[in-house]
Amino acid sequence: MAEPLKMVLVVAVLLLMDLGLAQAEEVVVVGKAPYRLHTLFSVECQNYFDWQTVGLVHSFGKARHPGPITRLLSCTDDELRSYKGLDLAPTFKVPSMSKHPRTGDWYPAINKPAGIVHWLEHSKDAENVDWVVILDADMIIRGPIIPWELGAEKGKPVAAYYGYLVGCDNVLAQLHTKHPEFCDKVGGLLAMHIDDLRVLAPKWLSKTEEVRADRAHWGINFTGDIYNSGWISEMYGYSFGAAEVGLRHKITEDLMIYPSYTPRKGVEPILLHYGLPFKVGNWSFSKLEHHEDGIVYECNRLFDPPPFPKEVQLMEADPEARRGLFLNLECINTLNEGLLHHHTLVGCQKPKWSKYLSFLKSKTFAELTRPRYLDNGVKSNLKKQDPETYKKDKSSGVSHNQKSEHPKIHTLFSTECSPYFDWQTVGFVHSFHLSGQPGNITRLLSCTEQDLKSYAGHDLAPTHYVPSMNRHPLTGDWYPAINKPAAVLHWLNHVETDAEFIVILDADMILRGPITPWEYGAERGRPVSTPYDYLIGCDNELAKIHTRHPEACDKVGGVIIMHIDDLRKFALLWLHKSVEVRADKAHYATNFTGDIYSSGWISEMYGYSFGAAELNLRHVIRKDILIYPGYVPEPGIEYKIFHYGLRFSVGNWSFDKADWRNTDVVNKCWAKFPDPPDPSTITSTDVNILHRDRLSIECMTTLNTALHLHHQKRACPLQDVHSKSSQAIDNKVRPSWKGEETTENSQRIRKITLSGTQSNVSSKTVPNKVLGSSRLWIVVLWSLLVLGFLAVISMALSTAGGEGVRSKGHRMKRRSSFSALSDTNGSSHNAEMVSKSNRTIQ
Repeated sequence: MAEPLKMVLVVAVLLLMDLGLAQAEEVVVVGKAPYRLHTLFSVECQNYFDWQTVGLVHSFGKARHPGPITRLLSCTDDELRSYKGLDLAPTFKVPSMSKHPRTGDWYPAINKPAGIVHWLEHSKDAENVDWVVILDADMIIRGPIIPWELGAEKGKPVAAYYGYLVGCDNVLAQLHTKHPEFCDKVGGLLAMHIDDLRVLAPKWLSKTEEVRADRAHWGINFTGDIYNSGWISEMYGYSFGAAEVGLRHKITEDLMIYPSYTPRKGVEPILLHYGLPFKVGNWSFSKLEHHEDGIVYECNRLFDPPPFPKEVQLMEADPEARRGLFLNLECINTLNEGLLHHHTLVGCQKPKWSKYLSFLKSKTFAELTRPRYLDNGVKSNLKKQDPETYKKDKSSGVSHNQKSEHPKIHTLFSTECSPYFDWQTVGFVHSFHLSGQPGNITRLLSCTEQDLKSYAGHDLAPTHYVPSMNRHPLTGDWYPAINKPAAVLHWLNHVETDAEFIVILDADMILRGPITPWEYGAERGRPVSTPYDYLIGCDNELAKIHTRHPEACDKVGGVIIMHIDDLRKFALLWLHKSVEVRADKAHYATNFTGDIYSSGWISEMYGYSFGAAELNLRHVIRKDILIYPGYVPEPGIEYKIFHYGLRFSVGNWSFDKADWRNTDVVNKCWAKFPDPPDPSTITSTDVNILHRDRLSIECMTTLNTALHLHHQKRACPLQDVHSKSSQAIDNKVRPSWKGEETTENSQRIRKITLSGTQSNVSSKTVPNKVLGSSRLWIVVLWSLLVLGFLAVISMALSTAGGEGVRSKGHRMKRRSSFSALSDTNGSSHNAEMVSKSNRTIQ
C-alpha cells in the first residue's frame, strides 16, 4: 500500500497547486424565498384517509413543495387508542367534531375548519408563518404551490374555482352573509396570508354550522348538492365566511384538475384532485371503493396498476385527450409509488419483481413525474381574473407570476460504526423528516472492515460507506475528527449528484425546520455557516502559519450550506489543512487554538476555516440558525437546529451525550434516555429561563420519541410503556417547525426512502469495493473482471457445440442477478455527522 499512497499524495499536491492558482468564479445570485410557508390538510383516524395521506405526503416531497406540511388529525380518544397511523405524516392532533358537541349532528366535514381554528390557537407553528396553503387529503401535488408567485396578497387569497357552488348566486348567500356580492365559488386549493386565515377561520367554522343547520335550503336548487344532504355545508361555510370578512379571491381554473378531466390547451396543472372516479381504457379507479382499505398496513400491496404510457399512446389519437389520460396515470402511479416507499420504510420485505414495479422505479417514470412549475396558461388566467392586480405588479417591476425554481439541495452528516453515533443518527433522521428539510439525506459512515463485520446499524439511514481515517494511514495518529472532511471528499469523488447546494450538519443535532440556501442567502462563492467564536486561531499566529489569507479566516462551523462547485474545490483543502493543523503540535496550546484541552482536537475545525480562507470563501454568518440546549435564546429568534454538544439541564434533570458513549439504546428494545420534566411543571418568573428550559425539553423529547418510533419499526415486543416520552408521542409533542422552505419535501414529514436516494445502498451487505480509497485497486478489480469474463466466454465457445442453447429462464435469472448486483453497488444509505467541537469532549 505504500506506493499507491505516495501516488495519492503526489496527485493531491498537484491538485492543491491548481486550486491555489484558480481564479475566483463568477458569483450567481440565487433567488431567496421572501416568506415562511406552511401547508395544512385535514383527516380523521381511518384507513381511508391513511392511504390518501401517504400519497399526498409522498407527492409533497416529490414535487419539491416548499415549507413544512402538517396533518390535522381529528379523532376521538377511543379512536386514537387503536389508531396505527400516527407516524404517517407530521401531525397535529385536534379534537374530533364529527359528532357536534351541542347538536349531536354527524358531519365529519366540519373537522376541516374546526381543526384549522384549533391549530391557529394551539400550534407554535402558527406563530411563525406568513403564508398557508390548505389542501385536501385526496390530492397529488405536481409542483410547488407558492402563494406570492400565484399573485396572492394579504387580503386577496388564491383559490381554485368550484363552479357548482350555485348558492353564491341565490337566496342561500343572501340568508347567510351580509355581503352576498362578495361570495366567491372557490375551494380545494387555498393559499392565503396567515393574518387573513386568523380572521377567516372562526367565521368559516360558524358559517359551516349555520349552513349545516339550515335544512330548509339543502335542496339541489339552492346548493347544487346532488344528494340534497347538506354535505357541502363546509364549502359554503368557507365562501360565506370569506365574504363576511371581505376577502375576495384570485380565482384560477388552471392550477387544479380532477383526473378524468382534460386540461386546457397549453396549461400544466400542478395539483391533481382525485375526488371523482377516473379511468384509462378498461382500467378505472374510485377512491370511494377503498373506504375501508387497509392498504397502508398490508406489505407490498398496491392499487391495481393502470395501463403503461406506451399503451395510452396507441389508445388515444387526440393529443389533448391523451394528455388528460397521462394525468390519470400519473395520479394513480404516484399513489402507488408512495405506498411502495412507505412499505419499504416500515420494514416490509422486498416485493417480487414485476414489470409495473420496475416502471415505478425507472428513470422514465421519474422524468414523467418531475416537478411542474407555473406556465403561461396560469399567468394569463390570473391576469383575466384580476387585471388590476396584475397591472399593478407589472408597473412596479415585480411579477408574482414568474417561474421560480429553487435549487436542489442534499444534506450530509458524518458518523462512525458505534452505538454512540447510532442513537444520534436515529434522532437526527427522525427530526430531518419532521423538519420539512427538502432534498435527500446521506449518512457518511466511516468504518474499518473489521467494524463493518459486526455493525448492526446499516438500515438506520441512507448511507455512503467510506474508509475509516481514525488512525492516519501514514502517521498512525489517532484522530477520528478527520473522518468528516475525508468522508465528504470521498462522497464527492464516488457519488454522482444533481444537487446544487450541499448542507453539512453534525449527528448530534435535532432539526426543527428547513435549512435552505434561499432562506439564508447562500450563493456560489458565498457559503452560509454559524458562528464558532472560540476559534481564536483565526486572529493570531495560527492563521498566519496555515493560510496565505489570514484576513479571510471566518470563525464558523456546525452548519454549512455550500454550493457544490465551491465544495468540489474546497473539500481537498479542508482535509489537507486539517492534517496540517493536527501535525502542528507546537501550537496546540489554548492561547493559540482556544482548545481548553490543548489536545489538537479541534484541528478539523481550523482545517475548515483555513481551507476556506485559502480560496477566499467568505461566509454569511447567521446567529439565528443554531442553539445549544441550555443556552438562553435570543428574543424573537426561532432556531432551526438544536446542537446538543454540551451538557444541559432542567432543574435536577440533566443530559450529556458523552455519558452515553458506550450505551446501546438503539438495539435494546424500548431503551431510551431519562425523561425530562413535564413542560407543564416548569415555572419561572423569568421568561428567558422558561423559554430555555422548554427548548431543552423539546430537544430531549424529540430524541426519545425518535427512539420509541425506531423500536416500534423494529417490531419490539409490545409492552406497557408509561413514560413522558411515550405520552409525548401520544400527544404528538413535535418540534416547532418554522415553515419557510419544505418538500417530508416535506416534508414533509419528508419520507426519504432507501430506494429513492441516489447514493443509497439497497442491501445491508457492504460491498468491499467501497472501502478502497485508491483508484489503483479499482483498476485492478476491473482488469480481473474483464480477464475472468474473457475466460468464461472462451470456455463457453469451446464447448458451444455440446451444450446447445441455454433456456430463456436461465438468461433471465442471470440478468436479474446482475441487475441486483448493480443496484447494490450503485446506491447508498444516509445518516448523521460527528460533532467535533472541543467543548463536547469529556
